[in-house]
Amino acid sequence: MRWMHAAGRVLLIAALLLGAQAGAQARVGDAAARQRAGRGPMTLVTGGDLTHYLRGVLAGWNRTHPAEKVTLVELPDAADEVRAQMVTGLRSGSARFDILNIDVAWTSEFAAAGWIAPLDADRFPLDRFLPPVVATATFGGRLRAVPYVTNAGLLYYRKDVLDAEGEKPPRTWAELRRLAKTVAPAHGLDGYAGQFLPYEGLTTNAAEAVHSAGGRILGDEGAKVTVDSAASRRGLAFLADGVREGWIPEAALRYKEEESRRAFQNGHLLFLRNWPYMYSLASAPSSPVAGKFGAVPLPGPDGPGSSILGGSNLAINAHSTHQKSAADLIAYMTSEAVQRRVLTEGSLPPVWADLYTDPGLVRKYPYLPTLRKSVLAAKPRPKSPRYDQVSLAVQAVVYDALAQRQTPDQAVTRLGRELEAVVHHG
Repeated sequence: MRWMHAAGRVLLIAALLLGAQAGAQARVGDAAARQRAGRGPMTLVTGGDLTHYLRGVLAGWNRTHPAEKVTLVELPDAADEVRAQMVTGLRSGSARFDILNIDVAWTSEFAAAGWIAPLDADRFPLDRFLPPVVATATFGGRLRAVPYVTNAGLLYYRKDVLDAEGEKPPRTWAELRRLAKTVAPAHGLDGYAGQFLPYEGLTTNAAEAVHSAGGRILGDEGAKVTVDSAASRRGLAFLADGVREGWIPEAALRYKEEESRRAFQNGHLLFLRNWPYMYSLASAPSSPVAGKFGAVPLPGPDGPGSSILGGSNLAINAHSTHQKSAADLIAYMTSEAVQRRVLTEGSLPPVWADLYTDPGLVRKYPYLPTLRKSVLAAKPRPKSPRYDQVSLAVQAVVYDALAQRQTPDQAVTRLGRELEAVVHHG
């Protein structure tokens, strides 16, 4: 009888093993079927999530998509390092990252290299977005990514100081120069600053000056160099003359976003060009300028100027085996509900147009109408398959002009020559 019990146990174990094997095979088969259908678990890669809101957004997706869960990978905060790590994987053909949260300026480069997959424009609510942001996601006449977060530069100003002098915030470069030269020193302040250290921020500041003057750095999606113009010289001279005349302090040549924010927030500047993220920081109860400042669109030569569009786009790795799931995730992240969370939890400017006129949001974020104007008037950074090289050339040449090592005229001529080498010789 014992042998019968033993045999029964053997048969039971065998049945369990066969069942487990069948279950495993079924799961493998299901996974293979999902992969053939372009579906399955994903990885989203991004720069550092400084407000830690993304995990909550993705948790909402994961709860309703158990077979298509997404894992978040955060890279270092510095944009140059983020790009370098993404490019290393993309060049090797790695499918490790399915969805990439990329700087808007990288879209053209990544698309031209074949690293990101073209997308079906009808799949996403592009007509509900602020129009300029859509242009950052296209290259070669096709949608290559989907706008996720936007950004535009604002002119922050000390409202208390201008009010005391009976002055209004400047709308033109001449007004900015006059106030920065006269009112600022009378109140013990420096006049104006932006982000003038030679890094991506300087490319942005320089492009804003050139665009505001009516010029362009590149045309034809990076195929034509257009920077050598009177407008570019006028734009660069505005910045270089500011340093030479002293209403832009030499310390600003060492400023990135945070250094410039701290200078303004600690009460050292009358005017600052910076992104919307600093509004809430400068309004905090501990801020020396809380309740004492305002924000307006950037000035230009003869009226409001043109900001450069910042922000990020969501793109799909061309080597991803789960591209249909990735497209669905992007649709979720660019829905109105999530875009509202981008603003309220992430403190980042959303791409949905209606959110900028929502009465409840405007009460909480009073800069939204101003930011909307700035985004609508903004231009993308130069589109180029070699954007990284273009930006490095702009930074180096413009910095030499700001440091008074070359005149604006000499700098623009040199920049045109260097960009021709980048565009036509790589």
